[in-house]
Amino acid sequence: MLKLKTIIIGLILALLGSTLTGAVWAGPAKVPVKGMVTLVDMGAGACIPCKMMAPILEKLEKVYRGRAAIVFIDVWKNPDEAEPFNLKVIPTQIFYNKEGKEVFRHMGFMSENDIIAVLTRLGVK
Repeated sequence: MLKLKTIIIGLILALLGSTLTGAVWAGPAKVPVKGMVTLVDMGAGACIPCKMMAPILEKLEKVYRGRAAIVFIDVWKNPDEAEPFNLKVIPTQIFYNKEGKEVFRHMGFMSENDIIAVLTRLGVK
């Protein structure tokens, strides 16, 4: 039932033209990125905390390009991509080490400083 609701909400948003722009919002992606610390932010274009995080993630994607992968997956537009992550709420940030192992998960809005702290703990300079 949840999957059907997610699909319906995604279709409504698509009809309303709710989209995010920028390289970090490239749509479905293979995650984690092989050989690189990866942050996957699972959210949606119409989610208020997700919208608040959008400029932070866009900035960090540019700052850390080539050193860490910052990936956004819109779970309303790509519900099949979200399924394996066992999400409880959005946004959810999932951090992977270079070996591709999930090492940290945060639910809800996450500040720029908190994201940088996790990336730093994972060895990203």
